[in-house]
Amino acid sequence: MTPHLTRRHLLGLGALQTAAALGFTRIGLDSARAAEPPAVDYSPAVVVGSGYGAAVAALRLGQAGVRTTVVEMGRLWDTAGSDGKVFPSTSAPDQRSMWFRTRTEAPLATFLWLDVVNRDISPYPGVLDRVNFGDMSVYVGRGVGGGSLVNGGMAPTPRRSYFSEVLPEVDADEMYGTYFPRARQMLGVNDIDPAWFESTEWYRFARISRKHARNTGLRTTFVPNVYDFGYMQREAAGQVPRSALAGEVIYGNNHGKRSLDRSYLAAALGTGNVTIETLQRVVAVRREPDGRYVLTVRRIDLAGRVVGTRELACRQLFLGAGSLGTTEILLRARETGALPDLSPAVGTGWGTNGNVMTARANHLWDTVGAHQATMPALGIDDWDNAANPVFAEIAPLPMGIEHWVSMYLAITKNPERGTFTYDPATDSARLNWHISQNQPAVAAAKQLFDRINRCNVTIYRYDLFGGNKPFADTFTYHPLGGCVLGRATDTYGRAKGYPGLYVVDGSLVPGSLGVNPFVTITALAERTMARILAEDPR
Repeated sequence: MTPHLTRRHLLGLGALQTAAALGFTRIGLDSARAAEPPAVDYSPAVVVGSGYGAAVAALRLGQAGVRTTVVEMGRLWDTAGSDGKVFPSTSAPDQRSMWFRTRTEAPLATFLWLDVVNRDISPYPGVLDRVNFGDMSVYVGRGVGGGSLVNGGMAPTPRRSYFSEVLPEVDADEMYGTYFPRARQMLGVNDIDPAWFESTEWYRFARISRKHARNTGLRTTFVPNVYDFGYMQREAAGQVPRSALAGEVIYGNNHGKRSLDRSYLAAALGTGNVTIETLQRVVAVRREPDGRYVLTVRRIDLAGRVVGTRELACRQLFLGAGSLGTTEILLRARETGALPDLSPAVGTGWGTNGNVMTARANHLWDTVGAHQATMPALGIDDWDNAANPVFAEIAPLPMGIEHWVSMYLAITKNPERGTFTYDPATDSARLNWHISQNQPAVAAAKQLFDRINRCNVTIYRYDLFGGNKPFADTFTYHPLGGCVLGRATDTYGRAKGYPGLYVVDGSLVPGSLGVNPFVTITALAERTMARILAEDPR
């Protein structure tokens, strides 16, 4: 069920909306700003990023009465463009779609080998970024709310046995009894009405894939989501503006989706103790002799120009910039000597969550429907197959026409891990990952979908991902690792050797979870914040 919006949530939403309307890049309540010493950039706590773990940290610090500044690299997405919408649709992207690009870079390269998917755009701080590292690219969200703005909203809890295998240091009883339920409630996780799923045209594509899976002897399962399925039903009935039924997903949803700016971050602002500063990138961190952490922050404008640099000091620093951002910040600090005692494990244990995308061509009588909801609601669950564990989201491909394509994002148990190294020439982190490291994931996905094709007498599609490849294995939506829990940090995300420095995001997870990771990231952050607020000095 979607959690009730309290008065503090509404105050927070109002603060976000007012700031956007007035063009502020600094978001908060007057009481928080007035408490700062004039001309002194200091906050008792600083949270870098505003994705899942960062949003948890901001809320729990605010509730504890700790004045907190959230520093976000992207913009606040709450101002409509000339079309009256905040976000563009997937089929008609414009400058709002991607982070300072001249052309969009969607997962699909072509359709029927035609270049009809991507569009030329003007450079702008758009909501989706594709960070390219040669053999691997990583999709990340840019803006207040991070990845919650651009993901498909699938909110499963991982198989308990696999969670314990991946993170044996974490008390599973505590996670599944306390922190997963807390995260689900705060995120607004809900389930689709099975009766509506069976009857609506918008999920015919998923029912066709389910039929083919059952023909193969495979099990499917409904997957919860943070998109409001009740709202979606009203969309279908023509009662509310459409979003998931209007082709919106990878470049943001204008309605129906409970992204972090409508849940954790709204509640954080509602405490009166949290300020969010946007279009600001942390490029360095050091520790002063008195124990304070000092961040070097560059502010950019909507053209990407650096328009200012400042320093921001704090007693407690929470890094929630994601697997890429947090790892780069700490790696740079260690290798430049700013924080030389950081663990050698920083930069290790990175993985793609075994992501592989593929698609199949159906028979003419197995129509998937011209109308498709953009929010996945069903998955093929073969994770208990000891020889070849795979969980495959049945993904939509909403093009407004009947195309007979069944598409999937497979999550596999790929044991390969990448490492990050610091490149002083570019002052950035480089991912060391070779295309060969994708092969275990491709092999696992191929084994599953070969079975489905064989049993249903169907074939792969070769026209979607470029290079006549049936499998897209050079990008990930689920970057994990880089500052692994219990290695680069203690078992609660405390950076080794540096009191008051914490990691709260997906970089803590060693490369694989078996399901979409954001509920787990949120729950781990809840666990971390509960311990830190109970034990650590402020």
